[in-house]
Amino acid sequence: MKELFGKAGTLILASLFLGLVCSVAFAEQGTGNATPKLHKELVIKRGMSPEAAKCIECHSKKTPGIVESWKKGKMAHAAVSCYDCHVVEKSSPMASQCSGIKGSNVYISPMVSSRTCSRCHPQEVEQFLKSGHAKLASFPVVEKKKTINLMYHLEGAAFIGNSKSNSSNWASRAAGCQMCHGGQVELGPDHKPVKNTWPGGVGTRYPDGSIGTCTVCHTRHQFSVEEARKPEACASCHLGPDHPDIEIYMESKHGQIFATQGETWEWDSAPDAWQPGDYTAPTCATCHMSGIGDLTTTHNINDRLKWDLVHPKSVIRSGERGDGEKGAKLMRKVCVNCHGPTQMQKEINTLDDAVALYNFYWDGAVKMKKELAAKGLLGKDPWADGFQEIMYYLWHHAGRRARQGAAMNGPDYAHWHGFFMIFQMYKDLQQIYNYRMKNNKIEEPSTVMSTGPL
Repeated sequence: MKELFGKAGTLILASLFLGLVCSVAFAEQGTGNATPKLHKELVIKRGMSPEAAKCIECHSKKTPGIVESWKKGKMAHAAVSCYDCHVVEKSSPMASQCSGIKGSNVYISPMVSSRTCSRCHPQEVEQFLKSGHAKLASFPVVEKKKTINLMYHLEGAAFIGNSKSNSSNWASRAAGCQMCHGGQVELGPDHKPVKNTWPGGVGTRYPDGSIGTCTVCHTRHQFSVEEARKPEACASCHLGPDHPDIEIYMESKHGQIFATQGETWEWDSAPDAWQPGDYTAPTCATCHMSGIGDLTTTHNINDRLKWDLVHPKSVIRSGERGDGEKGAKLMRKVCVNCHGPTQMQKEINTLDDAVALYNFYWDGAVKMKKELAAKGLLGKDPWADGFQEIMYYLWHHAGRRARQGAAMNGPDYAHWHGFFMIFQMYKDLQQIYNYRMKNNKIEEPSTVMSTGPL
């Protein structure tokens, strides 16, 4: 037995030696005889500069809640302080001075964009900037004429005399659209935000040209990865009659398991190490962002999506909205960690069929609208025209609910809040279309408050 072990040991040692020689030879061949670098250089510097300590001392008295939150987070453990994130160059358009640094050569900004975060998290920010959470998110609020008209002329009541110079005219944008989508921050002479343009949502555009607010998901000043992994982090924007994603999730089997078992899950594992076992059902982050199985973590929420389920007609994603064909394959790699092929294929087929059904209704509505337009039988104001208003709700509310309910296994939203309402809306569209085409005129205005159902 000893002799056998000795021979085996000799073989193992010989193999290891040969492997080491080959490895070194390969390394020397590939690096010009340079010694290979085996380890990253990791340096953690404890302690803070006098300037940083002064900020903390002052804010411990003036805004203790902020400091206490920061102390509980990983930023404090890594000695990343207020000073590291809020100090800017004097030349920055956002540079100002608070009372604690007035007259010094230190300038700060209360506004911290993804550009600041990229100093330590370059990969995450690079991915984020390619996603629907960045420039695409704020596009409707900043650039889209229809949305701008909606915010100020209609919701802001300019159409009945509320001047756009009145701050009340901005209320819908500041309290609503901007808080999820983000907007363009405007500054006054003191370099501070004006016209209630800050704070804002995930796609906020800053005066220095940077885009994005990471703290929408990783709330300041704790910046918790645990928080961002929970569905509640997404719920402040992905909810309501037009995209009830949190409601759909909570109705689904995934949401049911989260609601009954989530308090016992492990939420704070390292990125790419947070895997099934830490949890027994996925959250929004698990499917759309987190490392799982063969997939690594991504901050591009478009990466794993096939269909555009937001716009009036669903198409496979392409261009700046992602690569839908690739996204479908990546999402399969998420599902395979917990589901067999039969169930996976059924869910994929169900969504594809739901998209096809919705698109069939939408194409029919578009055809009717074009024929009415050709005869001059559409009202000039779409919000005072029954056909156009119902068609809007067919897409923006019921149509989204049907498609997104099918995508995330929320049967009540796919059915009662979705296709059940779509067919009724379509029948209403047919009646209006038939009346106008037969009588060559638009019907009398409805006395109902709004022709659009919730």
